[in-house]
Amino acid sequence: MQFAKSAPEAKELRKAAGRWLQDQRKKVGLSQIDLAEALGLKYYTFVSQVENGFGRVPSESMEAWAQALELDPSQFARHLLSFYDPELHRLLFKEKA
Repeated sequence: MQFAKSAPEAKELRKAAGRWLQDQRKKVGLSQIDLAEALGLKYYTFVSQVENGFGRVPSESMEAWAQALELDPSQFARHLLSFYDPELHRLLFKEKA
């Protein structure tokens, strides 16, 4: 039986998710301010916090983030889930042998 990831592991996974998000943002040529504006956020610092692993993209706004980053919303959410909740991702999407 596997247990939840330890706090250090979860923190590293959030940082990895943030690096991936930053890469996606840069690929479409958006600054953090541009992305925050596209998402209707009052402050760009939320984007910064997510990219630095201090926060995560809220489930209810994943579709908006995906659209702003020109990504398929389903694939975007699936990829973030692999960072934010790897065990749930494994259960939902594991390859059948």
